[in-house]
Amino acid sequence: MRTAVLATLLAVFAAVLPATAAAANPTITTPPAGSRGFPFLAAAEDLGSFGYTESEFFISGTATAYAKSGLWTSSGRWDVRPTTQAAYRTRLLVRRPSDPARFNGTVVVEWLNVSAQLELSPDYWFMRDELLRQGYAWVGVSAQSVGVNGGLGDIAGLRGWDPARYGSLVHPGDAYSYDIFSQAGQALRTPNGPDPLGGLEIRTLLADGESQSAGFMTTYANAVQPVARVYDGLMIHSNSAVAAPISGRLVDVLTMPDPSRIRTDTAVPVFVVLTETDVPGAAAARQADTDRIVHWELAGTAHGDQWAVDLGGPTVQKSAGSAAPQPSCAAGSAPYNDGPGHYSMNAALRALTTWAQGGPRPASGALLDADRRDPATGLATGGIRLPDVAVPTRTLSGERNTTDSGVFCGLYGARDPWNGDADPWDRHDDGDPSDPSFPPTAEPVLSRLYPTNADYVAKVQAAAQSSVAAGHLLPEDAATIVEAARNSGIGG
Repeated sequence: MRTAVLATLLAVFAAVLPATAAAANPTITTPPAGSRGFPFLAAAEDLGSFGYTESEFFISGTATAYAKSGLWTSSGRWDVRPTTQAAYRTRLLVRRPSDPARFNGTVVVEWLNVSAQLELSPDYWFMRDELLRQGYAWVGVSAQSVGVNGGLGDIAGLRGWDPARYGSLVHPGDAYSYDIFSQAGQALRTPNGPDPLGGLEIRTLLADGESQSAGFMTTYANAVQPVARVYDGLMIHSNSAVAAPISGRLVDVLTMPDPSRIRTDTAVPVFVVLTETDVPGAAAARQADTDRIVHWELAGTAHGDQWAVDLGGPTVQKSAGSAAPQPSCAAGSAPYNDGPGHYSMNAALRALTTWAQGGPRPASGALLDADRRDPATGLATGGIRLPDVAVPTRTLSGERNTTDSGVFCGLYGARDPWNGDADPWDRHDDGDPSDPSFPPTAEPVLSRLYPTNADYVAKVQAAAQSSVAAGHLLPEDAATIVEAARNSGIGG
């Protein structure tokens, strides 16, 4: 009996106390002003109006590459062994409360995304409202070579974008990216040089990555976090069924287990959030939720969406100008999905923070059936259904026809207002989100669905309360949604 009680207490302490990190501690320095006078991805919005400050730091040291040790299977229980070492210098972009009293104790460390051959911070944009209103600190890490050295795009990495500021950066290749990301977290915990957080005391350190970065984050969760023990919880947003290779070489993805699930013996919480766009490519890796792993699948959402474009676009334009990536969807096609993805990410962030601090595990959610759509509305069935989907006024899809479109267009999903098939894309074919197949089905009539605005608001309010009670929506966002319904003019 005494042994059992002791084991229980140790488990509780392990859940509450921060990890004892085994990563190396890099040297921290401040960058020169450079020719442009601001960091790449410097926020276009006035962070000061939110009580936030933005700064940039360099971290440098010796990074270690890893290789597989033993057989890697779909279970995610992946062992690694250290191989080569190389010198590196990269950067941290830091946004934190100006007033230490506003800091909530949690730092979100985002693996900056380089799918577009330049650095983007998609999860900062998806979670931005929750980050700023709750007093989180956010740190973007230039973890991958393309971000520093450049790739196929017009921007030749940080080094080419501003040689005077970033010319001293050194990235030895993506085999070292995992350890660089570990050392970035360690630099925040025990700064060796100027403190990027300005003396803020960390209670919880969360790792985060979206899309391509989520593939690296999956491998990080399974193979590197158990070795480095830097982070207290991990957010994996929009990954696919196969994780990124430990070698960092894209061609080696063929050697990765298919599917790549999250190891069930993870010592820290892992939260996997999938949009409707992601589910077809990630469904093979589905696994049951446990006390350390939770999955959400979000109906009516897209991998990228109108929210991310509107919020992140000015920041990307400020740094990249004409080289800013564009979805490049065909003229006359449906607009981007403007669904509730950001509300879900706000809720997921708060839930992961509480979970990593020893609180309750986040609520599970129903699985999404992206292949089965309601013939009357065009909406996918199943999944987590926030008010935009539960009380619909338009078709929200995570997929779209990409004929004559750019390579990224399909990631932005589609929306189709219900206006009597009056839009140019309302052709009852695979380019019509409300009715992608023949024979024709008329769009729903809003005045019949919601005879008055009061009726519409009441339905939205009930759906919002249900989502809050289920743990899938935050009360603050529920209030915003209901107020928007009141001002929408929908009904009658």
